[in-house]
Amino acid sequence: MKPAHLALAVLVAAVWGVNFTVVEIGLDHFPPLFFSALRFLVAAVPAVLFVGRPKVAWKWIVAVGLVLGVAKFGLLFVGMDAGMPAGLSSLVLQIQAVFTALIAFAVLGERPTAVRAAGMLVALAGIGVAAADEGASGPLGAFALVVAAAVCWGASNVLTRRAAPPDALNFMVWVSTVPVLPLLALSLLLEGPTRDYDALRALDWQGVGTLGYVAWVSTVFGFGAWGWLLRRHPASAVAPFSLLVPVFGMTSAALFLDESVSPLGWCAAALLVGGVALTSLAPARHAVHPVDVPAPEPTPAGS
Repeated sequence: MKPAHLALAVLVAAVWGVNFTVVEIGLDHFPPLFFSALRFLVAAVPAVLFVGRPKVAWKWIVAVGLVLGVAKFGLLFVGMDAGMPAGLSSLVLQIQAVFTALIAFAVLGERPTAVRAAGMLVALAGIGVAAADEGASGPLGAFALVVAAAVCWGASNVLTRRAAPPDALNFMVWVSTVPVLPLLALSLLLEGPTRDYDALRALDWQGVGTLGYVAWVSTVFGFGAWGWLLRRHPASAVAPFSLLVPVFGMTSAALFLDESVSPLGWCAAALLVGGVALTSLAPARHAVHPVDVPAPEPTPAGS
């Protein structure tokens, strides 16, 4: 990769890592489901006017929009609002690589190699250590919500693989149109119109800034740049940079939110990052029952 392309890959990882800290700040201004709905609304409008018509079937756009946009981000934002630290969230969410491999095996017949299977076990051990650490110092229910978000992300990765979008930015912008109404409906039902109205009435520049960052910088720029890199370089050259996301996530949370990491937390981080690296980068065996799907592609690791 050219130095400029290397710098772009690191920049995207930094953008996605810092995004967890920005989300944590944004949750001080918005209820979580309402914040997630606004994130997709701002990401889709006016971008949807400039990316052209969808380049994949609507069934894939709707499916990924519901699983990724509503389920994954809804659970993540609610989990973080319930007390899951931003830095730990950026780390735990990477277990999505394990769930992606497991779901791909169940749905697509992609049998993992011994190295990939070992990576899954190491990453799951890291989740166990992180759960033990969080259970001793924080809300375990919030931790479980973020793990559930990672499961949904894994499912959306497999759906995206089946969709095989030729343009990542076009796909992500159209996917962003799907979660807005379901998330708004859930927010009105579970969080109440009063909280949503109060959040809009009290909106200040910090709230606007966090919304702009998660929508335009993390979503539109991040997914667009990642897709641009994947079109110009082998997936195996781009994928390792996603492992930098929790590094930037934990560092930014420590700098801006004063979050500390316990020795047990660092142990969990080492196991998770190592396990995810083995799971993500080791090749999968040929499918047991071959299906008409493209070769696996690393999926973005942003929040």
